[in-house]
Amino acid sequence: MQPEDLSFRDRADAGRQLAQRLMGYAVQNPVVMALPRGGVPVAFEVANALRAPLDLIVVRKIGAPGQAEFGLGAVVDGAHPQVVLNEETLGHPKVPPGYIEEEAQRQLREIECRRMHCLTGRRPVDVKGRVAIVVDDGIATGGTVRAALKGVSQAHPARLILAVPVAPTDAIDRLRTEADEVICLMTPERFYAVGEYYDDLRQTSDREVTTLLDEAQRWNRQDGP
Repeated sequence: MQPEDLSFRDRADAGRQLAQRLMGYAVQNPVVMALPRGGVPVAFEVANALRAPLDLIVVRKIGAPGQAEFGLGAVVDGAHPQVVLNEETLGHPKVPPGYIEEEAQRQLREIECRRMHCLTGRRPVDVKGRVAIVVDDGIATGGTVRAALKGVSQAHPARLILAVPVAPTDAIDRLRTEADEVICLMTPERFYAVGEYYDDLRQTSDREVTTLLDEAQRWNRQDGP
């Protein structure tokens, strides 16, 4: 779809380009929700352009007993945290009664610790009745993003948007049923890894996440009533 030599300079550049495609939502009371950590610098630029609140959406996998990478579902952060179950794996023979509920509570505690660390205890923004724009720096397989979208959907936003700079076509096609709109700037025919499409994709630090979230909170205080 696009020339293979196209790339973004860095996450901020990708976010500014993505924001241009989302400006129509600026007057619709949007909330921008970033998947940490790499999605935060991208989402920051989107939120800045739209003058919208910026929040994190943390997804924690619920793994099978003794097989942490075998996903039974996920816990999705938010004003009303949601448990999203993977119907295809729920018949796993090693799952004892009550395991998913206990593991979900454990992952909720992990989410709370991360929120305390990155957001110094600030509560999630409630997306009910608002346009929710979920942003990441790119998609490889889409599993985490899919869980995030399902979780946000259960919080009843007025409209749910997925916005990413780059992803393989098949992943985008699978995610279209999870959102009202999917915006992806680049869908290479031969997708290798998200990092191949950035000149600079160095790891985003917790400190950078905190700094960007603090800056977003300042402009929302200034723009608020």
